[in-house]
Amino acid sequence: MFKHPYELASVLLKNRLVMAPMTTYSGNEDGTVSEEELAYYARRSHHLGLIITAATAINDSARAFPNQIGIGEDRFLPGLKRLASIIQQSGAKAVIQLHHGGRMSDKSVHQDPRNIVAPSAILADRPFTVTPREMTLDDIKQTQDDFVRAVEHALKAGFDGVELHGANTYLLQQFFSPQSNQRTDQYGGSLENRMRFITEILARSAAVIQASNRPFILGYRLSPEELETPGITLEDTLTFIDVLKTYPLSYIHLSTSHYLATPRRNKEDKVPIVDQIQARLNQAIPLIGVGHINEAEDIEAALNSGYNLVATGISIIADPDWGDKVMRHQPVKTVIQRDAVIPALMFDRLHRWIPFFEEEGRFTIEA
Repeated sequence: MFKHPYELASVLLKNRLVMAPMTTYSGNEDGTVSEEELAYYARRSHHLGLIITAATAINDSARAFPNQIGIGEDRFLPGLKRLASIIQQSGAKAVIQLHHGGRMSDKSVHQDPRNIVAPSAILADRPFTVTPREMTLDDIKQTQDDFVRAVEHALKAGFDGVELHGANTYLLQQFFSPQSNQRTDQYGGSLENRMRFITEILARSAAVIQASNRPFILGYRLSPEELETPGITLEDTLTFIDVLKTYPLSYIHLSTSHYLATPRRNKEDKVPIVDQIQARLNQAIPLIGVGHINEAEDIEAALNSGYNLVATGISIIADPDWGDKVMRHQPVKTVIQRDAVIPALMFDRLHRWIPFFEEEGRFTIEA
């Protein structure tokens, strides 16, 4: 099943295999795309239907990582055009992930901490963060404008689509979460208000895409739950799904540790999250699954579990030929090696994931 073409928003993917978005820490210091990044994507684009790029900062305030690439200014366009083209040369479709770090931004990448903004001035429980400045209504409007401008730049650069990064505790999720959003205006308080920042961006992004009169993917990535109290509950997310169904989304991309993950806040609930989401979606919007998808058997199991496409991260870092090998039912590499065309800074950062590798029990990394 996964070898067959699949259509998203009139964009035809050659198969259902997706490269998950992964931070590379490897752009140039000025935020432009580096030669190392281009080589990294080129090496992995041959056998996949869709590649979703690393989180790309929509403006200067959005930067969350060292050496993060940007999309908010015209000067980024030449490199982004090369990135889209290199991905597409081997037949994969190119989606760029649009991102704002909010309060999860690494303070080391901002000379002025006032540049780090969030829905509320609440410190994240991370050693690299600072208490953010609460966004004014003008900040909110400007940030929404910058997300929409990023969509326009993605169209200009020749990408096949964009993914709004609403997962992993970054700005869009921060607005949705009662833990990080304690505003008392129209962007905080009720669940409807906490969705407003996101839905206004979705509506405006969809309008830009429609006006372009070309097939273009609009995806949204989300984390179904937060463990904090207060925090996002699965019921919050199911209500959000009902709202997302009213927008012309091309897909929803779940960010979970396993494609069959069950709720973490309610340990007694053993129904997989994908089942609960599909009960609301009823296939109205294609769903991308991720987490422990390594071999062909995992892919088939995920597709049979309610996903329409499957994404992998670590597997394709370790083995750039992952897509070809799973289609041939051949073993894939599980040792991440320096010669796998991985940018140097990204390879160094991967060593911080050793506890994950040990817990997962499958992958190892070369010293």
